[in-house]
Amino acid sequence: MKAVIMAGGEGTRLRPLTSNQPKPMLPMANRPLMEHVVLLLRQHGFEEIVVTVAFMANQVRSYFGDGSELGVRMVYATEETPLGTAGSVLNARDELDERFLVISGDVLTDIDLSAVMAFHEEKKALATLALHSVPNPLEFGIVITREDGSIERFLEKPTWGQVFSDTINTGIYVLEPEIFDFIPAEGASDFSGDVFPAVLEAGRPIFGCVSAGYWEDVGTTEAYLKAHNDVLDERVRIEIDGFPLRPGVWLGKGSTLDPTASVEGPALIGDNCSIGAGAVVGQYSTLGDNVRVAEAAEIRHAMLGDNCYLGAGARVEGSVVARACDLRRGVRLEPGSILGENCLIGAGAEISAGVKVYPFKTVEAGAVVNSSIVWESKGARSLFGRDGVRGIANVDINAELAVRLSMAWVSTLGRGASITASRDTSRTARMLKRAIMVGCNAAGVNVGDLEVATVPVMRHHIRNTSSRGGVTVRLAADDPQSVVVRFFDSEGLDLDEAGQRKIERMYHREEFRRVSASEIGDIDFPARAVEQYTADLVSVRIGDDRTSGFKLVLDLSYGSASFVMPNVLAKLDADVLVVNPYAHTAGMISVDRYAHAQRVAELVRASGSQLGVVVDADCEHLTIVDDEGTVLSDDQALLVLLHLVTRYEREPRVVLPVSVPNAASAICTEAGAKITYAKLSSAHLMELAARPGVAFAASQSGGFIWPRFLPAYDAAASLVMLVDMLAASDEPLSKLVHALPPIHVSHTTVPTPWEAKGLVMRGLVERMGDRETVLVDGVKVLEDGGWALVLPDPEEPVTHVWAEAQSAAGAIARAEGYAAVIGHLLA
Repeated sequence: MKAVIMAGGEGTRLRPLTSNQPKPMLPMANRPLMEHVVLLLRQHGFEEIVVTVAFMANQVRSYFGDGSELGVRMVYATEETPLGTAGSVLNARDELDERFLVISGDVLTDIDLSAVMAFHEEKKALATLALHSVPNPLEFGIVITREDGSIERFLEKPTWGQVFSDTINTGIYVLEPEIFDFIPAEGASDFSGDVFPAVLEAGRPIFGCVSAGYWEDVGTTEAYLKAHNDVLDERVRIEIDGFPLRPGVWLGKGSTLDPTASVEGPALIGDNCSIGAGAVVGQYSTLGDNVRVAEAAEIRHAMLGDNCYLGAGARVEGSVVARACDLRRGVRLEPGSILGENCLIGAGAEISAGVKVYPFKTVEAGAVVNSSIVWESKGARSLFGRDGVRGIANVDINAELAVRLSMAWVSTLGRGASITASRDTSRTARMLKRAIMVGCNAAGVNVGDLEVATVPVMRHHIRNTSSRGGVTVRLAADDPQSVVVRFFDSEGLDLDEAGQRKIERMYHREEFRRVSASEIGDIDFPARAVEQYTADLVSVRIGDDRTSGFKLVLDLSYGSASFVMPNVLAKLDADVLVVNPYAHTAGMISVDRYAHAQRVAELVRASGSQLGVVVDADCEHLTIVDDEGTVLSDDQALLVLLHLVTRYEREPRVVLPVSVPNAASAICTEAGAKITYAKLSSAHLMELAARPGVAFAASQSGGFIWPRFLPAYDAAASLVMLVDMLAASDEPLSKLVHALPPIHVSHTTVPTPWEAKGLVMRGLVERMGDRETVLVDGVKVLEDGGWALVLPDPEEPVTHVWAEAQSAAGAIARAEGYAAVIGHLLA
């Protein structure tokens, strides 16, 4: 007898398990679903099988071949375009010249096919449908039969009001070749929706045979897990490979159990598995071949595919893990979570209930993943990085995340509060800002939309209005494919770490405030924000009557600074040559600030200008070029500005990162200035800069802060202050640059697992003994003629080492020496 197995289904509802394999190839008791169907057919005398294939057809062909290994002969009919159930069988018509049976390749069943065939023969039917009683028939096609088994009517996907029977169509049919007369020759067609109703209308004999036995349509992950449980309970008669260790527990060939490991039946362990000391394989667990379960790990009511690894102390419950997944130490998978194949879940990460992680994804160590990772590059350890919430635009950071993130943020504010929003010129930022504003309004918060604005203008607006905070969306400066969402507090400063953690908790717990319709927030568009910013900046200048005629070359990098600088330059009254003055996204994302600085240097020399400046697109950082056309490094720019500030400010207080070169300390000591050292985070630098009496603060990336105007990075304010101080000075900028001492700082990184970072820092402090250290951020060890700073990275599994010495070779040797110490501690 001949049979047709329909194996062309994609199984979209089962993704990510079917992202890289067709549904009939899903493992069931460590065999593909379709293999159980083939064995059932062979058991009932079907030796010639036609397989209709479409989605990832090669996987089916390569596994089953010609069927000889299973004792049958198999041929394949390929659908180039979707043809439907009947169309796919018509596509195999050349092989079907006698009575045949049709069955799906993605069901689990032990229905007596011989009995269905005998019923068909007895009734002399053109078509016989195997029917099955189910408690919930809503998702299936109901078939209503008369007392003699003849079919009265079909009802596809009924509502409860239309449920007149609990017998559903199993997709198993016995058909005579004349059925092809009712299948359209062109286009797609289905048996249940097109062919069988036509047969019924034509008055041809079509019957339904109610079949006992087991039948499960494995169409959802819930049904997939239920089918596994039914296999282990032996509710369905299929072949289970493995040695019966005891009733309900099967152990595959070559598998080993530590004497202290526990296996609680029913459970199935595949071939060549290793179960470590103290591990627990709980009830209703299925392990594929070559699975390693480390010590004290637990798996309950779950399935692990072939070649998976479960690290020490990890726990998987009620989950499905596809093949070749690597779950490290302490991982937690909550019920209903699903991992596609080849996923790496870092140590201590948690995958929440119902979360789906698609194939080939990496979840960082310690991450808490509460939403599915479909196209994202990774599950982040934390939402916030150095600059804010950052990721690939419309992939890691998409509109859905933006809405939920903004709702988490404003849920920490009062109902009816107002916040400020802005963006850069890109379409990506515009789209995501709109999503953020939707989330804010949904949580009952009003939004003042500055539209395109620089970051300093936005900060200034927040500080001078009743705004409770701000959010801006901008393309990442170093990656045009990535976007950064940045949050500010009510003072316009970067949200501190405590505020970030509060948002993360709200986000991960999904504790969002949702208000009634009458309380939904509003959006308005504040006027004259740029004009007010410019007026306040001019009021804090130190020499506004000396800059007339000062010659300057200014590059605006195609950014939003173009909306601010015309107002500022009008007040500056200098002779300015402006390049790249128009906001243009394509130009902005292609800017290389050092290449632009070299071009500005040429213009400075050609025009005889006293200064050149490249302002970044967000108007926060700048690159300085002196009157001789020398492009200053960020450290040189910091030292030059320190010289000028200490000259024009009497005994000033300054805030600098703990990693600044020793020359900065020497300049301040000579001028009687007091230094407060800050962490290497912008938020901490700004927090300290906002304290009373601070005159100047700086990062080592071209960001400068003038607290009496705005305690945050501001390139426009830095330009105005620099021009004022140079105009008041009798010496050119190049003279200050020539007087700077050489700076020899080396930097290296050491790969460091997350769980070892604390160990490294504790071990380093212990090794330093009585040596002088600074513990502002990481461990800074003071050495003769320099220092070394060891600092764990907040985003990557590495430890940074910076070192300064009196020569370049000495700095490199010092950095490598401390890196070797870290390596020894890790070992």
